Amino acid sequence: MSLMDILMIVVPSTLVWAAPLIFTALGGIFSERSGVVNIGLEGLMVIGAFSSIVFNLSFYDTFGNATPWIALIVAMVAGALFSILHAIAAITFRADHTVSGVAINLLAAGLCLFLVKEIYGKGETGIISKGFNKIDIPVLMDIPLLGKILFQNTYWTSFLAIIVAIVAWYVIFKTPFGLRLRSVGEHPMAADTMGINVTKMRYIGVIISGALGGIGGAIYAQSITNNFSHATISGQGFMALAAMIFGKWNPLGALGAGLFFGFAQSISIIGSSLPFLKEIPSVYLLIAPYVLTILALSGFIGRADAPKADGTHYIKGSR
Repeated sequence: MSLMDILMIVVPSTLVWAAPLIFTALGGIFSERSGVVNIGLEGLMVIGAFSSIVFNLSFYDTFGNATPWIALIVAMVAGALFSILHAIAAITFRADHTVSGVAINLLAAGLCLFLVKEIYGKGETGIISKGFNKIDIPVLMDIPLLGKILFQNTYWTSFLAIIVAIVAWYVIFKTPFGLRLRSVGEHPMAADTMGINVTKMRYIGVIISGALGGIGGAIYAQSITNNFSHATISGQGFMALAAMIFGKWNPLGALGAGLFFGFAQSISIIGSSLPFLKEIPSVYLLIAPYVLTILALSGFIGRADAPKADGTHYIKGSR
């Protein structure tokens, strides 16, 4: 097997596994840049995966080939609405952000499994008829070398994730909205004295986090598993959290970290077809993503500085 053959397998697989992580990590950045720790990314992905699959199964006959994209919007809205629970607990009632995030994870998993059993009479949904299918991108696939590696046998959602990461970087670091968001996550009292509504900005950050987390779950469910069960989202939200930290709360850093963790996940699936990995027992390949996540964070976490007011409550008028 030539190097080109290996890259044609590895790169598209990495991109498809990375896309959900990138979207969800970007959501975490918006939340934590506003000063709200969001451990509930896993739960937001669960909500997105559940709502997209149920919508897809219910309305495929109505919307046809457009169904996965409309389901993506449905998941975005569902994730945004569900994240309001975390915002209310952590911002309005000043509950511990970590405890609230854990509660979101548990509530999402329990609620979605309950609804699946109520709707379908079993612990999982059926397989969707139309998900995000592999495509060859016209014109771009004809580029020498890179065309076959990047633009053949790939998914639109992978490139959408990269574009959104770039847009998120611009919004956070180059716009007045981004400056206000970062200010309430770094020094909310100073932001308040400048007339910025700290509570409003933090709510917006958490809701954007929920929307992007819902999209991440929907992309994962509609491009990788094609159904919903208790095991559809199994640790991807925590990997996205790790990608956010590994990327230093920067959208472009999260993009790179998401690609790294996407590669680690893809290895567990395609490893047996690669000449230098096929002799490794499959169980080691399956645990590789989680081991690499731990190693990456253990060697990096000390050099990653969160926003200064991340996880702290702000009471107007207090010092």
